Amino acid sequence: MIAHPGATGQTALVDATEVRVRRPSAHRGGRSRFISGKSRINAMKALVVTGQRGRPLFCGEVRAGPIADITQARDAGLVDPLADTIDLQIPADAGYQGLAAQTYGQVVTPPRKRRGKHLEHLQWLTAHHEAARFAHSSARIPLEHGIAHLKNWRALARHHTRRENLPDTIRAVAGLLTDQQATPHTKALALPATPA
Repeated sequence: MIAHPGATGQTALVDATEVRVRRPSAHRGGRSRFISGKSRINAMKALVVTGQRGRPLFCGEVRAGPIADITQARDAGLVDPLADTIDLQIPADAGYQGLAAQTYGQVVTPPRKRRGKHLEHLQWLTAHHEAARFAHSSARIPLEHGIAHLKNWRALARHHTRRENLPDTIRAVAGLLTDQQATPHTKALALPATPA
């Protein structure tokens, strides 16, 4: 999965997405273990890697909601393959800022948002900084579209069955979506006009 974009000169995109799951029943241990720190709902988080056109390359490593994005990427084993790969740029959001140093610049995170009144006097620096942040977020649009295509499937919009089945469901949906995007779309055949 990592070697393919690097060998073909493509760009990979990485992010994590949350899938809402059922809360553990009352009076059971770990009832608050799945509460996400970002959205404050019971969720599980899946790591998604897509190509530069938004086609899923990898979808899995499902963990409980409170896990940090960078911790999930490290647990998935992405650091070592990225450190051994050259000429591969993976734009990631601010949650992966620590991976840039560990992967020798393979993971590219957005510049930190500058704050402070002293920057008002440096309009050109602020404009350059905001342009770099905008370019980075624009490069990540295909990833957001790929995640949105995954969430269009009802099984991932909200997972109503057992939480243990979610990793298999995500892999199955990602496989179906990849096959659907890889299949060349043909134009619909024109129906013959019916006589009046």
